[in-house]
Amino acid sequence: MTNPIGLYIHVPFCAKKCPYCDFYSLKYNEEDAIQYVNAVIRNIQKYRDEKISLDSVYFGGGTPSLLTSDKLGRIMESISDSFVLLNSEISIEVNPSLVNVEKLHTLKEIGFNRISFGIQSFNDNELKALGRLHNSETAQAAVINAEKAGFSNISADIMLGINHQNLSSMYNTLDIVQFLPLTHISAYMLKIEENTPFNDEKIISVLPDDDAVSDLYLACVDRLSQMGFKQYEISNFSKCDFESRHNLHYWNCEEYIGIGPAAHSYFKGKRYCVPRSLKAFNESICQTEIITDDNSGTFEEYAMLKIRLMKGLDLSECEKRFGISIEKIIQKARPIENLGLISIKDNTISLNPKGCLVSNQIIGRLFVE
Repeated sequence: MTNPIGLYIHVPFCAKKCPYCDFYSLKYNEEDAIQYVNAVIRNIQKYRDEKISLDSVYFGGGTPSLLTSDKLGRIMESISDSFVLLNSEISIEVNPSLVNVEKLHTLKEIGFNRISFGIQSFNDNELKALGRLHNSETAQAAVINAEKAGFSNISADIMLGINHQNLSSMYNTLDIVQFLPLTHISAYMLKIEENTPFNDEKIISVLPDDDAVSDLYLACVDRLSQMGFKQYEISNFSKCDFESRHNLHYWNCEEYIGIGPAAHSYFKGKRYCVPRSLKAFNESICQTEIITDDNSGTFEEYAMLKIRLMKGLDLSECEKRFGISIEKIIQKARPIENLGLISIKDNTISLNPKGCLVSNQIIGRLFVE
């Protein structure tokens, strides 16, 4: 049996588009949702005869929890019929303002065993600045209700670099995190995307500057560590044994299949994406898959992904797989180590927290010819 892979389902519906978000999503429409579920099932079923094993299934969006329980159940049943599930981690992204304890119970009964809340902050003024539908109280209640519904693997997204945010307000968010039954945190720095309402000088001018965001990130890493959340990737932290398998498939350069408009895949040595069109996806017998890279698996790609993990890039393994010169890379890496941005130990290069802030520059210096 081949190694298990991941499956990603992109659910392109939102109750309201967040002004900073560039992910593909549309306002929920029942007719579109019915057609979408049928299209997802058609695309899942085309893999039925390949006997593919999955150890991770991830419903992302958009807001997957907007789909009714029967629609989610149909998709889950199709996945079970078409793939071999090996003690799989089955995650769903949830907007905390759009679920109650009954819906959470139903999600657990359907087969989800991991839930990821898009919380971003536990400060109401920051949530308002982000255009979120929920407030701090609602978000806290959603996490507590998820535990009551039987979820023991609960993740939350938090954001750094928000308007009004400072060290004090970030610590307030983390203080609340500490007393909630959370096992995983994704801490992202706000990125201004070109085709979003946040790409506006009036908004950009009141955001924390780069130095302030760097301070927020380093303080966040330190505080989460004190709280028992071990950093395992630049933006991801977990309690012991609660790392996201979905994330690890990406960073370990492992295969995954993506289904849905705007979904990406890495499968059978090729990377491809689905066009950002719900209409085209719903009307196609099988989704259109545009090859973005038919020469994947190179050393450069492997190194750029693996070094994002805190366990680092094992150069001895790279030498075996790609025939690279360990000595040459270490020679290039020594000046960066002297700046305190990376560590080199036993032929493994790993980022330090300050190095995480300039990871792209480090990757460019070490691995891009």
